[in-house]
Amino acid sequence: MFPLNRNRRLRTNEAMRSLVRENFLTPKDFQAPLFIVEGKNKKEEIASMPDYYRFSLDLLQQEVKELWSLGIKSVLLFVKVEENLKDNQGKEAVNPEGLMQRAIKTVKDAVPEMVVMTDVALDPYSIYGHDGIIENGKILNDESVKALAEMAVSHAKAGADFVAPSDMMDGRILIMRQSLEQEGFTNTGIMSYSAKYASAFYGPFRDALDSAPVDAQNIPKDKKTYQMDPANRNEAIKETLMDVEEGADIVMIKPGLCYLDIVRDIKNEVNVPISVYQVSGEYAMIKAASEKGWLDHDAVVLEQLTAIKRAGADFVATYFAKHAAKLIS
Repeated sequence: MFPLNRNRRLRTNEAMRSLVRENFLTPKDFQAPLFIVEGKNKKEEIASMPDYYRFSLDLLQQEVKELWSLGIKSVLLFVKVEENLKDNQGKEAVNPEGLMQRAIKTVKDAVPEMVVMTDVALDPYSIYGHDGIIENGKILNDESVKALAEMAVSHAKAGADFVAPSDMMDGRILIMRQSLEQEGFTNTGIMSYSAKYASAFYGPFRDALDSAPVDAQNIPKDKKTYQMDPANRNEAIKETLMDVEEGADIVMIKPGLCYLDIVRDIKNEVNVPISVYQVSGEYAMIKAASEKGWLDHDAVVLEQLTAIKRAGADFVATYFAKHAAKLIS
């Protein structure tokens, strides 16, 4: 009761505030998403993601070493697939000499201790830009799951520590876990995109990988038949609990800032680590607003990352990983 209790006593100065602070950020809280392209000596800035780049394999080595030196212990790999290698089945995804497979080996050669997680999805390999195989205008679930499981095994063979299915097909975690077990990859983990929403915040990412759904007849214009409705909350818990039952070691909520209530709901329901993806649209908005002088870039970056962790994230996949690590160091 006031005046006996005065909460401002605990906010008197930075030393006092830091003493009672409930949540802290460290570089180990961040996972760095990395975009990979074919070629040599390539560092291509992504137009809709200022200061973020696609790397060729030779420059990927340097980037990974720098991330490790900053205290970042994990990367999440994505590849930009050349058009002539795309089809409706994602055959290139299981090529032992494919770009993803070579990228995994490159990271492991550069920093063997780095935790390598890989995107398992068909959209980078699809002529239609979808996460599944299409037939008669519909996304086929079970056929897509089979292809995704083969992709996961291929990544494990290349040396991935974790596979990260981002497709949202039904039952893919169980089939993937069974396939990994059958091939002897009992220690290869699965980080499932368990609550991935059909969000409008993914645009810059699709620019980065040229993986947006194509506008063609009899092709779904969006991903709403498999990604979740942003209006739904209970469904996220249901999806996540099913993934844990099927063998997911880590679960992810995506996007981040608009879904902090979902992060907290899931934190209260599961006993596995939780990842949150601060997505490309969230990154781009901060960049655009700060370029206009409307926001303090660094303060907003740290505030958003702190909010995600406060909501319940054990770690955050963020395009600000390297910059934030430097800020807090």
